[in-house]
Amino acid sequence: MHELRQALTHVNRCVVKIGSALLTNHGQGLDAVAIGGWVSQIAALHARGLQVVLVSSGAVAAGMQRLGYRSRPHALHELQAIAAVGQMGLVQVYESEFQHHGLHTAQVLLTHDDLSSRERHLNARSTLRTLLGLGVIPVINENDTVATEEIRFSDNDTLASLVTNLLEAELLVILTDQTGLFTADPRDNPQAVLVNEGVAGDPALEAMAGGSGLLGRGGMRTKLHAAAKAARSGAATVIAWGREPEVLPRILAGERIGTYLVPAEERMAARKRWLADQVEVRGRLQLDAGAARVLREAGRSLLPVGVQAVEGSFQRGELVVCVDPEGREVARGLVNYASDEAARIIGRTSSQIESVLGYIGEPELIHRDNLVLA
Repeated sequence: MHELRQALTHVNRCVVKIGSALLTNHGQGLDAVAIGGWVSQIAALHARGLQVVLVSSGAVAAGMQRLGYRSRPHALHELQAIAAVGQMGLVQVYESEFQHHGLHTAQVLLTHDDLSSRERHLNARSTLRTLLGLGVIPVINENDTVATEEIRFSDNDTLASLVTNLLEAELLVILTDQTGLFTADPRDNPQAVLVNEGVAGDPALEAMAGGSGLLGRGGMRTKLHAAAKAARSGAATVIAWGREPEVLPRILAGERIGTYLVPAEERMAARKRWLADQVEVRGRLQLDAGAARVLREAGRSLLPVGVQAVEGSFQRGELVVCVDPEGREVARGLVNYASDEAARIIGRTSSQIESVLGYIGEPELIHRDNLVLA
């Protein structure tokens, strides 16, 4: 094990992205045998207690193969129709392969708007966290069928990085048809060497990256951009050749495979900055002494029973400050209920939320993963 990769052996949650060229064997149609191999690896990680989220490309490429296209169309409506056809085959293969291991899967289709809207961001996060808690493997793809040019992700590498931030995963693994990042394009320069380790967001790395392939929208440059985005919440990234035998378990064992990109800051420092950069403060929660002590000493979620007063007008998913009885800031975080609802449930136990509001979104006002101490 390489010393720098020792941290990979302690990962609890990771996002795995598989590219179109791998999934379709460079356009020859969905490669069910290869997909079965990655599914087996994910199942093995799952059996060890790791939570794995799969971000899968391949809908457009699979649809092109099914419909007889030889080159990727440019018209958005045509791409959307092709994606609708391809997504059916893609999901069928994943569902079948995961069932062989006794695992349930869930299809989750997202657009950029789903993650830029604070409320929909939290809805997506809650759904994915619930699926992981149930032992389900989420299979995520961009919702190509309804996305418009203005809101579509630039590529699934970007989608994977945003999902990594969404779920506070420690690691993003991008499986591609390249061994990793080289000092130059190895197809043009035989002297190019693999970059084993680096810092996400380093401009010198981007200068080494080449262009994109025929099937996907991405390329090595977009993978580096994705690594930089994932690093905002403290996640590391590994870019590796997807057909390397047992690539996922070996990466998680700390083996020196592909290119390992670490965040420039410690995980908590990066997480605080990422959270603080999301939105401006919209409101204030007055805590009782017990809740303030629990947050400071144990870092737990904030429950409504420990809140005495609500100030300001805010919507679900907006940033609020939590203060102790003396008015000192204890923490800040993204709130799970709008101000009018929060005012109705403060001082009550989580079990009483549904009887007061008529529904329960989350048992806490602020989940500990969306809360940073002052």
